[in-house]
Amino acid sequence: MDIVVFGAGGRAGRQAVAEARRRGLQVTAVVRDPARHRDLPSDIRVVAGDVTDAVSVERAAAGQDAAVSAAADLSVPAHDFFTASSRALATGLAKAGVRRLVVVGLSSVLPGASGAALMDEPGYPNEYRSFSLGHLAGLDELRASELDWAYVAPAGDFDHDGARTGRYRIAEHGDPASRIGYADFAIALLDEIEEPRHHRATVSVQ
Repeated sequence: MDIVVFGAGGRAGRQAVAEARRRGLQVTAVVRDPARHRDLPSDIRVVAGDVTDAVSVERAAAGQDAAVSAAADLSVPAHDFFTASSRALATGLAKAGVRRLVVVGLSSVLPGASGAALMDEPGYPNEYRSFSLGHLAGLDELRASELDWAYVAPAGDFDHDGARTGRYRIAEHGDPASRIGYADFAIALLDEIEEPRHHRATVSVQ
């Protein structure tokens, strides 16, 4: 199976690449500047690409079976980046004939225990609300697309130092106290690539 990983230079993207290689998949890693990511594995294809440009997405996804997007750009407003990337992925992947897309999401936009989005629950910290709203706008663009997408988010946040345990579970709802390591999160991402269980749906994992 051939997969393309957008945002392969970030923490989630690198772990997605590592998990795909562990499973014997052929990986195309898309980054903005390959010269800055010479430490990516030598046995994968590393290409320059822009996830907010449909032509660039189509070019990188040509010949692939599925796509992962772990891309983010903190140098531009979150709303602008995530809406543009979702639109470009929807258009570019469709033109490349790639139907399946798994996106690294954000827990704050998914339902908490009350049924409301975590970011709208009492006591939830709001200093990153604009980033959450940007993610939500990008998710709305996916919902308007015809892709077979899954939006996979940690139930709470990432454990940045968490070692790989080889396990994860689907959470019933978001939980701000929950933590999952990037390597275990990548297992959930690749499971949704190899054996999709969630279609045009959001998924919380912990």
